[in-house]
Amino acid sequence: MGIIIPSYAYTYIKIGFLKQLIMDENTLKNLKKIKDIVELIEYINPYFPNLNIKEYTIEEIEMALNHSYIKLIGKILYYCPENMVHFLKDFLLKYEIKNIKQIILSSIAGMKIEEKIKNDIILVQKFLENTEFIKNLFELSSLDEIQFFMKGTKYYKIMREGIYYFKINQELFVLEASLDQFYYKNLIKKKKYFKKKERTMITLYVDYKTEIYNLNMIYRGIKNNIDKKFLSQFLIKNYLFLDKDKIENLLSLENISDFVLKLDEYFKKIEEIKNYYKPLSLNAKRLIWSIENLYQLLYFKKFGIKIDDIEYSTIFRIIEILIKKEKEIWFDVLPNLIKIHQQKYRMLKLDM
Repeated sequence: MGIIIPSYAYTYIKIGFLKQLIMDENTLKNLKKIKDIVELIEYINPYFPNLNIKEYTIEEIEMALNHSYIKLIGKILYYCPENMVHFLKDFLLKYEIKNIKQIILSSIAGMKIEEKIKNDIILVQKFLENTEFIKNLFELSSLDEIQFFMKGTKYYKIMREGIYYFKINQELFVLEASLDQFYYKNLIKKKKYFKKKERTMITLYVDYKTEIYNLNMIYRGIKNNIDKKFLSQFLIKNYLFLDKDKIENLLSLENISDFVLKLDEYFKKIEEIKNYYKPLSLNAKRLIWSIENLYQLLYFKKFGIKIDDIEYSTIFRIIEILIKKEKEIWFDVLPNLIKIHQQKYRMLKLDM
């Protein structure tokens, strides 16, 4: 990570291999036809190099896919100018937060250190240059120890309040939601430090991800009947297509059907969205996924053209890999694995 990258032209040359790691529409279509887990892993291996899978459980495959994805981001980090390195590290922070959540859950469940390490994606800490932090966190066995350890870190206030709420209510929602909120607030805070071309492309990405975060929080709140005033504390005051009034209106709704209908009404009228949005195309069962698909489409329509400017092209290529590889994991590979697993389970029940 100590190498000094002079320009995006150098980065563009060095990360030229990225394009071949993205599955095209035809590849994704054929992926959905596969009905055997081992065959599926062999099929995706060229797009997720060096997958190390032994037991072929969904949990193990998910960890292996994430490991491959983070390793790929690490390669990009090595060849990026300083500002993009900062952005990618801020992006990777969500995996550190995931690690912290896993350690807390493991401590509550009384799992051994070895089990906690098994469930952790340690590689991300190497790229964040923060390996000792997470290794020391592994050694702690109680919430009080974790809270004390966090003193002086950016997570301390969140830990103190979240652990206090858990002890009173036996509920981790505040801790988990506060960590997620911190992640997006950090991305928003850093936007101002980028140069003009970087800011143009990174800002839209951050804004659309933040808006999806807000929509997901409201969706979860309605689904789990969480108090509106309480839930509003975890929303982020950063808006893209849906302004403050629209977000507050959505927050006030009492059921998922009304939430979907109101979103449909908004999307049909928003200038940037309406030409790409099919009325009532939101999938209520996978609502946040369908919204994310829409926002990704809008992002690529805006920037996914042949750009002569090398900086724009390089930044686009980097963000494209972040979006598309994550989408492949969560929207394509894992859902298909779950479907294969469920079909296999149903067949076993029929044979009994």
